[in-house]
Amino acid sequence: MTKIAIIIGSTRPGRNGEAVARWVLDIAKQRSDAEYELVDIADFNLPHLDEAAPPAMGQYSQPHTKAWAAKIDTFDGYVFVTPEYNHSTSGALKNAIDFLHGEWNNKAAGFVSYGSAGGTRAVEHLRLVMAELQVATVRAQVALSLFTDFTNFSQFTPAAHQKDAVGPMLDQVVAWSKALSTVRAA
Repeated sequence: MTKIAIIIGSTRPGRNGEAVARWVLDIAKQRSDAEYELVDIADFNLPHLDEAAPPAMGQYSQPHTKAWAAKIDTFDGYVFVTPEYNHSTSGALKNAIDFLHGEWNNKAAGFVSYGSAGGTRAVEHLRLVMAELQVATVRAQVALSLFTDFTNFSQFTPAAHQKDAVGPMLDQVVAWSKALSTVRAA
């Protein structure tokens, strides 16, 4: 069965990302088209990139990198839950992505973002990064506003219509993940 990771892209204390990711997971678990798993980058305690060899070489030396690579490699596709910080994604998520290379290749990704402008500028940057890693990003995305989908900018209270945006994004991630499995098998 197709396996999709829902990746929490923030490690900040008091982060909104965990509540958003759990909401996405709850919606995803009502489906039968894939297995969905929450992956929290905070659980991997990744320092700033500390590998001597470029990630494209796949010669990981650090135990934290090996554990991160082993986890990411098990998935066919990803849903990145990202905040928007200063018109981009979080440094922690970018760092976690940068640790690896081949484990991301020929897979699919969708995005759930949040911020003052719905986190859309963070997703624009992530799409460029994903393209370099040979990850096919899907068009449908979920953009959550700190003004309308959070109470006091901190308690996640999504507007009712936001749930309707999750399904099409997951449809596309699953479809592309399945299609790209043939590329990975070749």
